[in-house]
Amino acid sequence: MHIGLYFGSFNPVHVGHLIIANHIVEHVDIDKIWFVVSPHNPLKDSHTLLNEYDRLHLVNLAIEGNNKFRASNVEFHLPKPSYTIDTLTYLKEKFPLEQFSIIMGADSFQNIHRWKNYEQLLANHNIIVYERPGFAITETYNAKLTRVQAPLLEVSSTYIRKQIKEGNSVRYLMPDNVWEYIEANRYYK
Repeated sequence: MHIGLYFGSFNPVHVGHLIIANHIVEHVDIDKIWFVVSPHNPLKDSHTLLNEYDRLHLVNLAIEGNNKFRASNVEFHLPKPSYTIDTLTYLKEKFPLEQFSIIMGADSFQNIHRWKNYEQLLANHNIIVYERPGFAITETYNAKLTRVQAPLLEVSSTYIRKQIKEGNSVRYLMPDNVWEYIEANRYYK
C-alpha cells in the first residue's frame, strides 16, 4: 500500500488541510493519507500548541467516515522534537511492506535543506508537493518530486486561533463537529 504522510501541527485542523489531502488522494497514485500530528515541530514555536492528544482528537473528528484518511499519533512515542527522518525510519521498520511518501507545501519544501538529514530523506522517499502562491520551487535537491496543484484557501491555523481568541466565529473554516468540539471545550480562548 502506498501511504502519503501529511505531517503537521494541525493546531487546529481546518478545511484547507482537508481539501489538500482529498485532492492528493484523488489525483496522485496513493492509497491512503495519514495525518501525522506532530507534538512539536522543531522549526516552530510550541507555546501556542494545544495538547497533542486534543489535536489528534480534532483530526479524528475532521476525517471520520473517510476510509482513505487516518490520524496518526506515531510521533507521540518518539523523542521530541519530532524529526521527519526519525519518524520515517520508525515507520519503515514497523511497516516494511508499505511505501511512504511525504506530503508538504512548496513553502515547506523551500526549507527542506534545514531539516535533519534531508539528503537521506530525499534520497529514500518520494515527496508530494502542493504548489503555494509565492513559493516557487527553484531548487529540487534531486528529489523524487510529484507536484500537485491542489485548490488552496487563504486560511491558516494561526488565523483561526486569532479569530477564536477575539471571539469571532470560525464555523465554516472547519468541519462542524470540529468547530463544535472546540467551542464546547473553549480551546484557543
